[in-house]
Amino acid sequence: MKVLSALIAAAALVGGVQLFHDGNGESVANEAAPSNTYRLVANGDEGDCAVRRGASISDGLSLLTVAANCRRLLPGIERAKFWREQNDGTVAFSANGTDPIVTFAAADGDGYESYAPALPLLSLAATGNKKSGD
Repeated sequence: MKVLSALIAAAALVGGVQLFHDGNGESVANEAAPSNTYRLVANGDEGDCAVRRGASISDGLSLLTVAANCRRLLPGIERAKFWREQNDGTVAFSANGTDPIVTFAAADGDGYESYAPALPLLSLAATGNKKSGD
């Protein structure tokens, strides 16, 4: 009976490890971490710039760094210092943490598309760098 209990415990341990690892040594928990570096693109690749989500300040609010050249996509966006993620999945960039300069909704895949202001249409796509445990 002790051998059976030991086998069940070992099987549970192996199953738990497989749950968090993809079989290639890469942790599934690491894969689920959102990116912190994005490419902001205007109107179907007419221009782009870099955006970086920084450290978390509070629930849903993170620091934000917007490249200075983003101004040519949407004047004023270079003032954005905060990334606010709402429970509905929308993301807003703001200068003060509250009043949005631009607001994005989740798009197909991992990215976002702007809806306010209505023009110019902006897309925000992850460039692949993962967050490092904010």
